[in-house]
Amino acid sequence: MADGYKILWEGGTGELIEKKSRFIATTEPVATEEEAAAFVERMRKKYWDARHNCYAYVLGTQGRIQKCSDDGEPAQTAGRPMLDVLLGEGVRDICVVVTRYFGGVLLGTGGLVRAYSGAVQEGLRNSRIIEKRPGRRLDITVDYTEIGKLQYILAQEKLAAFNTEYTDKVTLAVMVPESDMAALTARITEGTAGKAKLSAGEPAYYGIIGGEVILF
Repeated sequence: MADGYKILWEGGTGELIEKKSRFIATTEPVATEEEAAAFVERMRKKYWDARHNCYAYVLGTQGRIQKCSDDGEPAQTAGRPMLDVLLGEGVRDICVVVTRYFGGVLLGTGGLVRAYSGAVQEGLRNSRIIEKRPGRRLDITVDYTEIGKLQYILAQEKLAAFNTEYTDKVTLAVMVPESDMAALTARITEGTAGKAKLSAGEPAYYGIIGGEVILF
């Protein structure tokens, strides 16, 4: 699997005013170019009376699918600077549209680049970005007498448990970075004197939002 990378989890909006021109950035999570195109079209319909609706997107595990548009602004003054912000932040599976309402004052090449870049940064600040990490699910079953020791180990390793089941024993799952799996299983085995039952699943991507584990 590829290394971890950042994705847009929840879109947002940001705005700035530059010499009476209004720049509105809107971000959206997208997985395909078709989804990105549909989002751009929605923004064009929403802001039908705006002078420009410029966009940029980055898709895929390696971020190799990239596209941007100046939408009538001078070449390289809108779409490319917007794309550069996304690449600089390392965010993927994201599309951003910056809508411009012209204020009657020309900004010049440098002013346009700063305005479009700044608008994207404002949009990202109001969005939710998470790290999509490669790992493996580890199911752990222990007696009730061992749960305290297990929770202590997981807390030290900063691992959040999910899917906890209470029967005659306690079974919980954690997502573990692949590189940490061997050390963690050894520590749990030692910490529970070999009483813990461990079962590792297939590799998968996961993220953590507000302490909650999200599987992809």
